[in-house]
Amino acid sequence: MAKIRETYVCTECGAQSPQWRGQCAACNAWNSLELGAASSGAGRGRSGKTLSRGLEKAQPLSHVSLQGAQAYGSGLDALDRILGQGFVPGAALLMGGEPGIGKSTLLLQVAGAVAAAGRMVIYASGEESLPQIKARAERLAVLHDNLHAIATSRLEDVLACLEHPPALLIVDSVQTLSSSEAEGLPGNVSQVRAVSCELVERCKACNVTLMLVGHVTKDGALAGPRLLEHMVDTVISLEGDRRQMFRLLRVLKNRFGPNEELLVFQMLQSGMELVEDPSTYFLGARDPSLSGTAVVMAVDGQRPFAVEVQALVTRTYLSIPRRTALGFDVNRLHLLLAVLEKRCKLNFGQVDIYAKVGGGMRLQDPGMDLALVAAVLSSFHDAPLPERAVLWGEVDLNGQIRPVAGHSLRMGQARRLGYDPILHPRGEKGGIGAVAELRARLFRKN
Repeated sequence: MAKIRETYVCTECGAQSPQWRGQCAACNAWNSLELGAASSGAGRGRSGKTLSRGLEKAQPLSHVSLQGAQAYGSGLDALDRILGQGFVPGAALLMGGEPGIGKSTLLLQVAGAVAAAGRMVIYASGEESLPQIKARAERLAVLHDNLHAIATSRLEDVLACLEHPPALLIVDSVQTLSSSEAEGLPGNVSQVRAVSCELVERCKACNVTLMLVGHVTKDGALAGPRLLEHMVDTVISLEGDRRQMFRLLRVLKNRFGPNEELLVFQMLQSGMELVEDPSTYFLGARDPSLSGTAVVMAVDGQRPFAVEVQALVTRTYLSIPRRTALGFDVNRLHLLLAVLEKRCKLNFGQVDIYAKVGGGMRLQDPGMDLALVAAVLSSFHDAPLPERAVLWGEVDLNGQIRPVAGHSLRMGQARRLGYDPILHPRGEKGGIGAVAELRARLFRKN
């Protein structure tokens, strides 16, 4: 038996150190070294095994054959569009998301669609048993003879399925698999690195499309070494609130198409259903006659959609007024309130202010500043905004309205949806230059 010694492993890059350090010497990450176990013979064994597989020789790219490398559809046209070409044989995709967000449901739907198109699919699960997988497949109506499944936590069992290579291999999840060539429990840095390296290498050699499911940390980042994101061709994130019906599928990295693309799904009993036109999906049944609400034309990736921003300004009974924000950073609210007090001569010292983004959305778009200011002013004056008004723009510390990215996308979508007035940063007809001008235009009587 190989001698086991303690070592410290970097959770970011996987580098090993015989003693703990505050900073990793390989990637310079701070406080990333964790105690693990390493075998004195494991590394040499893997290196020898890798070298014994054969020495690849360089060859002219013009002589490389593209036969069998053509992309095929995933069964969802919208997913094919954001991936660039659909599924590419030999490509590796990584999907992350919080527990219960719908990763397994969506991937099983994709697996059923690919199987129905006549291609073989293997769904390997280390989290569910075969009866559980079949029950969910029946609920989603995706059972097919080309859809195979295996419930195992051993990497060797999954690799054995590649003796007759399928078109698509789904591994749910990479943190639940363990390799006999790596030390430690499933999910630690050594195991994740060994499992992912072996799967990616074997699938590329067999021209099999690989989809890995990855767990996320409490901060929302993918768990495991950062090497995992560098190894794969595409990184997808499934986001949303489990208490809400919608899910956001975001492309974070893509070697075959554009980045920062976005799809909106609804979680229904029958599975994940694509929202074809999410431009007004997040507005819900809003009442424009109420004060304290404003509509912002936000942009996420290359997709514009209208979102309601709500604010409530009410008298306080506390010695220190309360400021609460949901769906965006509360520091943005503090900054904008300070600008309003300074530039519009308002006094918020005796009021509590609550603000949120409607529909359970989380926005980081700087273009929501103008809508947030308008919602606060609307609640402060208790006067609703025009029924079809829409806003976007960034507010700086001088109270000026600055342009934001995607102006033409926002303008085109706002006009298509029939919004009027359209309030945006100055630069073309109808633009606004400062928050004081916005207040004067919307609340002249107040």
